[in-house]
Amino acid sequence: MLKTYKILLSGQVQGVGFRPFVFKLAKKHTIKGTVSNDENGVIIFASQTKELVDLFYKELLKTPPPVSNIISSKIIEIEPINFEVFKIIPSTKKGQVNLPLTPDFAICDDCKNDIQDSKNRRFNYPFTTCVNCGPRWAITQSFPFERNHTSINEYKMCSDCEDEYKNSSNRRFHSQTNTCNFCGIELYLETSNSQKIPLKPEEIFKKVALFLKQGKIIAIKNTSGYLLCCNAEDDEVIKKLRKLKNRPKKPFAILYPSLEKLQNELEINKEQRNSLTSTQRPITIISLQNCKGNIALKEVAPDLNQLGVMLPYTGILQLLANELSFPIVATSGNIHGSPILSSRKKAKEELSQIADYFLHHNLKITQPQDDSVLKFSFKFQKPILFRRSRGYAPNYFNAAIKSSKKAMAFGADLKSSITFYPNQYVYISQYLGNLENFDVYNRFSEMVNSFIKIFEQNPQVVLVDKHPLYHSTTFGKEFSKKNNVRLVEIQHHKAHFAAVLGEHNLFDKKVLGVVFDGTGYGDDNAIWGGEFFNYEANEINRISHFEYFNWLLGDKMSKEPRISLLSLATSDIDEILASKFTLKELKTYKTLKQLNNLKTSSVGRLFDAVASILNITDYNSYEGEAAILLENLVADYNLKYCKSYIHNFEREISSKEIINNIAIDIEKGINKQKIIVNFIFTLADLIIKIAKTNNYKHVAFSGGVFQNSTLVDMILELASEEIKLYFHTNLAPNDENISFGQLMYYLHIKN
Repeated sequence: MLKTYKILLSGQVQGVGFRPFVFKLAKKHTIKGTVSNDENGVIIFASQTKELVDLFYKELLKTPPPVSNIISSKIIEIEPINFEVFKIIPSTKKGQVNLPLTPDFAICDDCKNDIQDSKNRRFNYPFTTCVNCGPRWAITQSFPFERNHTSINEYKMCSDCEDEYKNSSNRRFHSQTNTCNFCGIELYLETSNSQKIPLKPEEIFKKVALFLKQGKIIAIKNTSGYLLCCNAEDDEVIKKLRKLKNRPKKPFAILYPSLEKLQNELEINKEQRNSLTSTQRPITIISLQNCKGNIALKEVAPDLNQLGVMLPYTGILQLLANELSFPIVATSGNIHGSPILSSRKKAKEELSQIADYFLHHNLKITQPQDDSVLKFSFKFQKPILFRRSRGYAPNYFNAAIKSSKKAMAFGADLKSSITFYPNQYVYISQYLGNLENFDVYNRFSEMVNSFIKIFEQNPQVVLVDKHPLYHSTTFGKEFSKKNNVRLVEIQHHKAHFAAVLGEHNLFDKKVLGVVFDGTGYGDDNAIWGGEFFNYEANEINRISHFEYFNWLLGDKMSKEPRISLLSLATSDIDEILASKFTLKELKTYKTLKQLNNLKTSSVGRLFDAVASILNITDYNSYEGEAAILLENLVADYNLKYCKSYIHNFEREISSKEIINNIAIDIEKGINKQKIIVNFIFTLADLIIKIAKTNNYKHVAFSGGVFQNSTLVDMILELASEEIKLYFHTNLAPNDENISFGQLMYYLHIKN
C-alpha cells in the first residue's frame, strides 16, 4: 500500500549536493515526491510502500554526500499525496534561517581532472566547481543556499551549463555554483599600473608562472581573497616581499604544486597528509627535519625548523600549480596587520607598491577569509588549530545548547572573531585579525551586520570582554545602547575556560581549568595569564595562579621580551641585564619597577623572559615570536632526564623562582635546549601535580600558550590514566575562541 512520508533533515545539508543525491536515491528506490531546501535544511516528501521508504531513508542517512553533515533527521507519516514523479522543487522560506551555513570546500579530484583534460569543455577554466567542491561561505549573501542568494548569481548559465544543471546523471546536477568558460567568471592579468596584458585564457597561467620564475611578485585574487605570491626558492624576491609587506620575520606559507613534489622535499606523516588533502585544506605546519628542496628557508621561515605548507585548493591555484616546477610563497594579500583584501579597487590601492602584476577576476567575494592553519604535536600527533578560517567558518558543530536567549559575542581584540547564537545552532566567524587596525575593525563591524542580515534578527544579548579599552567591548557597549539590548561583560580567562568546557560538553563534571596566555584583564584589575580555575555545578572560581610580577611599559612589554626579564629579575642577574639595556634604560626602568602598581600573572610573558635570558631574542617582530623560537630549539626530549625549576608552591607559583633557577643552570653551562626542555617540563609537571593534589579527574586547557606542541605532548605523557585531558581541537586555543567562550559562559555559568 502506498504511503506518504515527510522527511526533515538538518545540519550541513545545503550547498553540498544533497538534493541531487536525494533525487538519485529516490529514483533507485522508485520513490515519488519532492525534495527542496527551506530555512531549516532539507525537506523531502516521499510516496511509496513503507518498506521501500524505510530502505530509502536508511540509505539516505548511511551514505550522504561526502561534504555534508546530518545533525538531526525526522520521518513522519502524513496524509497520502499523489505524486507523478520525483523532482527537485525551488526552495521555500517561511521563516528565519535555522540551519548550519556552508563553508568553502577545496577543489575535488573530479573537477581537478576536468580542468586538466584538454578534451573537457572546462579545460583550463579556473572556476570549475561541482556539488562537492568550490566556494560557498565566500560568496554567500543570504540563505537558503541557492544561486540567487550568492554573488555567482551575476553569471547566467549558458545552455550547456543549464543542461548539466538539469541532468540527474551529471555531477553538476543542481550545482548552484555552476559556470564555464563561456558564461562564467573572467580572469585577467594586469601590470601594477593597471595595464591589461592581452592573453588567451590558456596563456594566463603560463605567463604568471614565467613571471614568478623571473622573480616577480604577483597578487592573485583567489576565491576567498588576494594572495601575494613569489618564488619560494628565490631569496632576493622574498627579501623584497618582506620589506614591502612590512613583515620582517614572521614565516610565510608555502604552496607546493603537488603532493608528490611536497613529499619529495619534506617528510610528512599520515595525519599531515590527510590535513593537506582534506576538504578544508589548511596550511599545515611541517618539520624541516631532512628537508631536501631548494626553498630559501632563511628568508621564508627565519630561524625556524618548521614550515607552513599547503596544496592547491581552488581551480585558480591548481592551474597555476600545473605550470610550476617550484613551490611558491602564498601569503595573505595585505599589508602586515591589515585584513585580507578581496576587491580589485582595494587591492590596487594597497598592493600596487608590492606586486609587480595582478591576477584579477570579477567574482565578488562577500566573505573574505585567510587560510586556516593547523599543526600536529610531534609525539602524540595532537591537532592544534592556530587559525580557524577558510574551510571551517562559519559553522560550529557539537555545541549542546538549548536556550531561548539569542546572543552575540564580540570576543577579544587580538585574533578577533564573532560568535552568534540566533537559533538552534552556533555560528563562529572566520578569523578577523587585530582590532587595533582600522580596516580590521571595519571588517569586524561588517561581519556583525552580515550575521544579522543572514539570520534576519538582532541579538537579545551582547557579550563582551571585561577589558574596558578593548575595541570589541566599546563596539558591544555602543551596539547595546543603540539597539536597546542587554550587555554582559565576561572575564577573559573565564571565557577561555568556558570555551574548552563548551567544546567538550563538560558542564556536568568537576573540571580543573588551566588557562595560560599573554594578557587579559582580571577581576582584580591585574593582567592575568597564568590561571588555574575550578569548574563545578555551573560555577567557575580561580583557585591558583602564577605569582604577580610587574607589568611595565604597557604594550611595549609584549613586544620586547627583555622587559619581561627585567620585571622578573633579581639582583643576581644584573650582569645579564647589563648586556640588554643601556645604563640610562636600566636606571629608568628600575625606577618604574619600584613605582609600578600594575601586576601580571602572564605565562606568555614568562616565555618571553626565558627567551631573553637564553639570548634567543629580546624583541618580538610578530606576536608570539619569542615563544615560537623557544620551542623551535627543542629537537626531542626524554622525561626521565627532565627536572622542574619549581621546588615548592602553595596557592601561587613563582615565575621569579623559575627565572632564578634557569640563571643558575646558565651559570653551570647547561645547554639551551636542555634548559628549554626543563622549563616546558616545569609547566607540564606543575599542572599534573595540581590536578593530582586536588583529586581532579578532568583537566581542560585553553589560551595561546597551548599552541606550544611540546607542552601539549609533555602533559599527555605525564598524565596518569585516571586523569582525562581536554584540549581544543575544533577551535584555536588562542583568543579566537574567546567569543565562543563568552557564549558558553553566558549560557552555562551562574553570574
